[in-house]
This record gives sequence, C-alpha cells and structure tokens, in this order.
Amino acid sequence: MKTILTGIKPTGTPHIANYFGAIKPALESAAKNSPLERRGGTEGDGVVKSFFFIADYHSLTTVKCAKEMQQLSKEIACTWLACGLNPNKTIFYRQSDVPEIFELSTILGNVTAKGLMDRAHAYKAAVQAGENVHIGLYTYPILMAADILLFDTNFVPVGQDQKQHIEIAADIANSFNAIYGKVLTVPEPQIRKEVAVIPGLDGQKMSKSYGNIIPLFATSEELLKCIKRITTDSSAPTDPKSTDHLIFKLYELVATKEKTVEFKRLFAQGIGWGDAKMALFTELDVYLTPMRVKYNQLMADYSQVERILADGAKKARKVARVTLDRVRKAIGI
Repeated sequence: MKTILTGIKPTGTPHIANYFGAIKPALESAAKNSPLERRGGTEGDGVVKSFFFIADYHSLTTVKCAKEMQQLSKEIACTWLACGLNPNKTIFYRQSDVPEIFELSTILGNVTAKGLMDRAHAYKAAVQAGENVHIGLYTYPILMAADILLFDTNFVPVGQDQKQHIEIAADIANSFNAIYGKVLTVPEPQIRKEVAVIPGLDGQKMSKSYGNIIPLFATSEELLKCIKRITTDSSAPTDPKSTDHLIFKLYELVATKEKTVEFKRLFAQGIGWGDAKMALFTELDVYLTPMRVKYNQLMADYSQVERILADGAKKARKVARVTLDRVRKAIGI
C-alpha cells in the first residue's frame, strides 16, 4: 500500500490564487490517486492512502502570537474541508496532535549533516537577506522530513519550488537507512506540472502584502468590489481584448467549456471591460458560493471540525506508532 501526503501551513485565510494553484490540485491529486477500484486496480499497485495535515508547528517560524496561531489553524482547517476534503477518505490531522512527529525529528537530527541544512533554500535566503536566523528555521527541513517519513510516504505533491524539501527528506532517510538498515521509506516529489498561476488585481503576484487579492470566501458584495478593481487597459468597448487577461483566465477556470468558448468570441469581438467584469462576477460567485456557505458553517460550529481533527489524529498516531516503534528498535531505544 502506497501513500501520498500533503502538509498545509496555516499562514492566512486563502485567496483564489491559493485555491487554484495549490488547494484544488492537491485535492484532485488525492482523489485521482486513491480509488484504485475506478481504474480496475487492486490494493498495492498504486497510491491508495492519503494524509493531509495542518503544519501548525512549522508556522512558528513566522507566527509569534498565540491568538493568531489559533485563528489561522482554525481558518485553514475549515478551508480545506469547505473546499472538498473528505475526512472519510483521507486522514486529516493537526501536526501538533501527533507527538511521534517530534520524537522522530529528534532522532533524524542525529543522522542529518549540517551541510545539508546549510544548503536549504529558506535558510540561504534568510542569511542573504541579513535576517537573524533561529534554530527553528535552520532545522525546519528536519521537522518536515519527520512529517513525511513517519507515515512511510511514497509521494509528496509539491510545486517545483518545494522540490528541495522532499529531496532533503529523501537524503535524511537514506542516511538513516545506511546506518540502521532499510527502516524508512524514501519519498519522491510528485511535481505538479500544470499549476494555475493567478496574478493579483493589479497584475502583480497575488499577495496580501500587495493588497491585490480576491479572498476565497468573500461575500458576493466583496467579490464584486474586488472584480471591479481588476486593472484593465484603455481600449474601447469595440476593440478586441486579449484572452491572456486576468478576467478571461479566471472565467475559464470556473465556467463551462461552452460558456468559455462564447466568452472568447466576445473578447475577439470587443466586449466592454465593464461587461466582462460582470460576466466574471456571475460565474465566479456561483462557483465560490457553495464553498463560502460551507466555510461559514464550519467556522460557526468549529466543534465538528475539532472532532474531525481528533479522529484524524487518532488514525494518524496509529500509523505513526508502527513506524516509530520500528525506528526505536533500529536505534536500540
């Protein structure tokens, strides 16, 4: 039985670029890889188990306020459930609820070369920026390796920019296995080749720091205001419009193929920007409303989310205990 694992760092309420670039692809990957019955497969010939976890301890590198940490963790849990994560088909848990992760992290630190940590992208970037680097950031890849290796993970879906994290986890697993025998499963990155890159309202990268985001769970009124702020050019209503524009790119992500074809025709004929924005609002609001409603329900009654996470932690610890017992036996503890 092979496994796929995805860590979710709570760093803020997601916007639509997060959704189309990371959340949606991750959920689709898990759904596509898990039910082998649909492909006529049998247990053991593909990925059949998936883990999704809230990486709250990883957020300590940037989040230093207890209330903010609690709120961010709450929001990210509700976000993934609202976006379609099914806790009955995957194991969904909080990192902080699985103490085996931190014990394994301590063990792995004793087989990890300092040079490997020195080459980590986040550490190098912090040093180059002249920041005061704390040990939490420096050993971040070791904790991430523990997250991955504890569950005998075979595949970790990541973007190209996160590939190094999985390579470091694999290096650490190989180092451990070289000393103690074949104890840990060596993971592989599953690179998402087609990732939707959604720019912000002003054409820059969508980011809270730029104030150019479209919040994933904005109300209809807020959503319309955001869409009206999308930067356009001074072309006349009758001038042809480029389908490379954000308005069209967003539209084709949420509309049917038939509607997208018609929208492309209107762009070629010279639809007015105001009409184009209203068409986008109509489709995007219809698409986002079910997730928005679910999110608000979960946030209003968070006790049901806590039950889901507690149940997920129980399942995760059952798997983790098997791996950790194997590791402890190998090292003689």
